[in-house]
Amino acid sequence: MSKGRTPQNKVALIAGPTASGKSDLAVRLALALADVGREAVIINADSAQVYADLAVLSARPTEEEMRGMPHRLFGAWDGSTACSAADWATAAKAEIAAAHETGAVPILVGGTGLYIRTLLDGIAPVPAIDEGVRAEVRALPLDQAYAALQAEDPDRAALLSPADSQRITRALEVVRSTGKPLGHWHQQLEGGIGHAVTLAPLVLLPEREALYARCDARFAAMLDQGAVDEVAALLARNLDPALPVMRAIGVAEIAAMLRQELSREECIASGSQATRNYAKRQYTWLRHQPPADWLRIAPENVSINTHFEIFF
Repeated sequence: MSKGRTPQNKVALIAGPTASGKSDLAVRLALALADVGREAVIINADSAQVYADLAVLSARPTEEEMRGMPHRLFGAWDGSTACSAADWATAAKAEIAAAHETGAVPILVGGTGLYIRTLLDGIAPVPAIDEGVRAEVRALPLDQAYAALQAEDPDRAALLSPADSQRITRALEVVRSTGKPLGHWHQQLEGGIGHAVTLAPLVLLPEREALYARCDARFAAMLDQGAVDEVAALLARNLDPALPVMRAIGVAEIAAMLRQELSREECIASGSQATRNYAKRQYTWLRHQPPADWLRIAPENVSINTHFEIFF
């Protein structure tokens, strides 16, 4: 193969928890490829950074941080429209195909496991949920919904925490609306591209205490960098509180501060804790759920030329 060309099916993936430095690494990889005459396109795989409304609160890369490298699917959705994993995967597939068409290297970067899994493995073809069933399930108190799931889909219930309201609700409405448990549909995944691409995955797993310290420092800094104005603008739109953009980490805490229910110090403490909790969940997922042959490594130990040598 001549220098400067890459096989048309190769895709880089840099995954990591929030505040792990994955976006910076993606840019460094793109710049390294540019140095050897190869183009790259960085494609967002973070479920908060897809929303235009959350530039600061999602730590979306700034123009300066992008360093002139093409970035796609960052701020691509208005907060009034939910971006599901299927929606994102469809858009990501199009961006990957467009990059390959021009000979560029697609670099996926993010920490949203459901997005990554949907893109690679496909999505379960669950039929549309009956609206009556959905309303009935969502009206249940969480403890009752979990007890119902234990009775109606015990296999799924055993996999979930009793506090995981979103997944409990989803599993219960699926089994009640379709008559089949969620596991049945997951065995029929379709639309994934994992079999059709050569993936170069790298999972960043920083030292935990250092990661949590960065989470704390970042949330406090966000308040001075425009996050308060972002949340105020969201609240002024009177969006459905169930929308993902309204449930993003930090929105509830800053909204409470704006309503004078929390002091600034309490907002920072609560928002930092929520960020650490999220980073912990991402860390656990990335450590255990992706295939065992995906390299897990501390950010400071990454060698771009070595770990992404298939592109050079």
